[in-house]
Amino acid sequence: MIVAAIEAGGTKFVLGLAKTDDAGLALPELLFRESIATTTPEETIDRSAKVLAAAGKRFGAPEALGIGCFGPVELRKDHFDWGHVTSTPKPLWRDADVATPLGEALGLKAAFDTDVNAAALGEGRWGAGRGLSDFIYVTVGTGIGGGVVSGGSIVHGSSHPELGHFKPARVEGDGYSGYCPYHGACLEGLASGPAIGARWGKRAEELPEGHPAWRMEAAYLARAFAAFACILSPQRIILGGGVGMRPGLAEEVAELVGIELKGYLGWLSEQSARKAFVVRPELGADAGLLGAVALAIGKSGD
Repeated sequence: MIVAAIEAGGTKFVLGLAKTDDAGLALPELLFRESIATTTPEETIDRSAKVLAAAGKRFGAPEALGIGCFGPVELRKDHFDWGHVTSTPKPLWRDADVATPLGEALGLKAAFDTDVNAAALGEGRWGAGRGLSDFIYVTVGTGIGGGVVSGGSIVHGSSHPELGHFKPARVEGDGYSGYCPYHGACLEGLASGPAIGARWGKRAEELPEGHPAWRMEAAYLARAFAAFACILSPQRIILGGGVGMRPGLAEEVAELVGIELKGYLGWLSEQSARKAFVVRPELGADAGLLGAVALAIGKSGD
């Protein structure tokens, strides 16, 4: 089966076509992958549909469509705003309909969820969450978000978890007010890529190894992950995103989680356990795109 997949991010849309086996068990073959800049909703959605339609003529028409979208988004299928972005900090995208126009343009019913929920599904099916019933996928990049898998299913609740807006205790000496327009010094406001750039005057990718920014980044993530460990009891936290996948960051966060917990959770007392608790995504930068494929084919692979 050919599947159209969209990782709809606040900075870029990653578009792909993938070939899956009938059961959806084997890692899909990415036939096509292209990124476009996220501009206005109308322009971005129109261009995405045209790119995927052209790719379908080359590689085969898609039979299913999965969209993992930056949020917050409306996921209640019986709600009139299903498939819309809602209270995003990106003003042009507030209340923008994403799922319906893309589905109509491609002639397919869209499977729609958050980008991090999609990535969690992909990692659970083919990556670092494989064989686990309870884990979290956290992305750290333009924003911070998390997809929670509990008992083998994605957690939605009344909407979807917003782990990036948890407020960690401040690192001593950090006087930065925070980047988040809603909460200021929440995790996203303190540790996202834009927050790092605003605090230190350079983009995260320009800061060298050994810069104090990285110790502070690890400290904030560890404080959040220690809280997630206590509240959600995951078997693993997968740390992705452009900032999150920085070499060495997952390992440092794992060590600091142990310091934060002070031995309270016995199963995380050993260094080897902590290393297995915070890991990088096995699907790498394709976690979100392959997660959209997982959304499209569903749990059964139908």
